[in-house]
Amino acid sequence: MARRILRNWDLYLLILPVDFVIFHYYPMYGVQIAFKNFMPVRGISGSPWVGFRHFERFFNSYYFWRLLRNTLGIGVYELLVGFPFPIILALAINEVTNKRFQRFIQTVTYAPHFLSTVVLVGIVSMLLSYNNGVVNSLIELFGGERISFMTEPGWFKTIYVLSGVWKNMGWNSIVYLAALAGVDPELHEAAKVDGATQFQRIIHINLPSIIPTIVILLILNAGRVLSVGFEKVYLMQNSLNMEASDVIATHVYRTGLLGAQYSYAAAVGLFNSVINFIMLVAVNRIARRLNETSLW
Repeated sequence: MARRILRNWDLYLLILPVDFVIFHYYPMYGVQIAFKNFMPVRGISGSPWVGFRHFERFFNSYYFWRLLRNTLGIGVYELLVGFPFPIILALAINEVTNKRFQRFIQTVTYAPHFLSTVVLVGIVSMLLSYNNGVVNSLIELFGGERISFMTEPGWFKTIYVLSGVWKNMGWNSIVYLAALAGVDPELHEAAKVDGATQFQRIIHINLPSIIPTIVILLILNAGRVLSVGFEKVYLMQNSLNMEASDVIATHVYRTGLLGAQYSYAAAVGLFNSVINFIMLVAVNRIARRLNETSLW
């Protein structure tokens, strides 16, 4: 056994979680700067401890509730609207009998996933442009007044979420399509004999078969509800919609990188991660009690 391991040491090395240790666990050493007054010249170990001073500063700041409200609002909105669409799309694609047409639909819905965030925001900005946008031109054509979608705070969350749904619903439906592929065809045949309609077979056969997959992905998505992506928000953000677009990620960027307040930014980021972890554990426990399906 020892000779076999020595002879194939490179293959056994791949089993070791080196990637997680180097890129996930080792960087956690730097989390302590959230409790220090970090000075790059002194390094992490040489910087003085300040306890929870940076957390208290964040909690007592006038923009704390705005950041929390915007981040949580976008995250919950995205979960409520964006999560069901891939399920509905997968159930619909699974019912298409023409394989060529099915592949065409899959290709069309998958394609937006491969667009970069910069390109996506550029497309959205052109479509919703106040002067030359297609959407505003149609609104004016039907007798309405043009709307400044990209600058009005009230439209920010809707544009952010719906553009994300369009980009990711096709790609996210792959998991559900894989789960639907494991449904026993004999169940459908028996249901047809009993006179069940196509919609009834979807509701009583296909949907229950992917419930475990839905629950697992719901738990994972609930654990990321405060992890609103920085890049897309930052690209869509401007001084006029800041009231609705300022989230924890953009605040960390401004204070940490632009303002060089590294310890304060680390404290805000740590707070965000802790809340996400608590929500993940809570939703996992609720799912285990209600459905007996959970991550652990």
